[in-house]
Amino acid sequence: MKKIKYLEIENLLKQNSIEIYSKISSDEKFSSIKTLSNASNVDLSFFTNIRYLKELKEVKAKACLIQKEFVDYLPDNCMPIIVNDPYLALALLSKIFDEGNSIKSNGIISKYCVINSNSKLHQNIQINAFSIIDKAEIHENVYIGSNSQIGPNVTIHKNVIIHDNVSISNAVIMENCEVKSGARIGGSGFGFEEKSKQKIFHSGNVIIKNNTSIGSNTTIDRAVFDATIIGKFSNIDNLVQIAHNVILGDFAIIAAQVGIAGSTIIGDYTKIGGQAGIAGHLTIGNNVTIAAKSGVTKNLNDNKIVAGFPAKDISLWKKEIIKNSIKK
Repeated sequence: MKKIKYLEIENLLKQNSIEIYSKISSDEKFSSIKTLSNASNVDLSFFTNIRYLKELKEVKAKACLIQKEFVDYLPDNCMPIIVNDPYLALALLSKIFDEGNSIKSNGIISKYCVINSNSKLHQNIQINAFSIIDKAEIHENVYIGSNSQIGPNVTIHKNVIIHDNVSISNAVIMENCEVKSGARIGGSGFGFEEKSKQKIFHSGNVIIKNNTSIGSNTTIDRAVFDATIIGKFSNIDNLVQIAHNVILGDFAIIAAQVGIAGSTIIGDYTKIGGQAGIAGHLTIGNNVTIAAKSGVTKNLNDNKIVAGFPAKDISLWKKEIIKNSIKK
């Protein structure tokens, strides 16, 4: 396992405009990043939550990413690496400590995959066994795992990682995205005329913008017309359902088992807790937080935090919970 010098840590954080201060020698090496309770005297650790103050006082790590106000709680064996946001520093550093396990294309296309003659493949593409490429264009440095179906009507841009057992059709996946195992993107949505049950044909597509991650067994339906859109730098967890014609803004965070009904428009920097449900044809503003298991049935303005069913301002929801608890 490659050991990482403190100088590499310092340089990476400074390259990302993160102020860092420590008395550690530039040549000091670390084996890995570990939690406070699991770190040893060759590891780097991090402190991001006051709940773990007890573990901080007993940490055995060589050094710890930490805010200045908590430095005095560190034992003598652990040197502080002072940053304003330890969790952001952790996120950046996790890549260099895990480079040996990161997925990159090796440029090999398995002889056991099937590639339609109408597909266009660019340079350095890896396609593993039993995958099918059907009328798709795949750009440079793309990795496609085993047993995946790509196409028809698909464009995959540079540096995309597609894991095993993924199905993508009628979609554009932009640069630096990751699609995890079992995801289904671009299939027809849940659409029919209610009285006659006559199915409505879907002719649109899905657009997933740059640097977005799609979780395992998540489903994103193609639009009836136009496009279902997932914004850039969004992180979507496992087992999420996003229906036809949904427009999701940039920098969204969506936890597992969320369901978003058709034609709902959601702004930037939205956070949605696990098992929340959002009704169709709604407009959700920017910087909205929806608590886990909430049911959203009405439009929400910018900067709202809501909880419960039907979802309401979280302060009102908490008061109702307290009131009902007293009655019991």
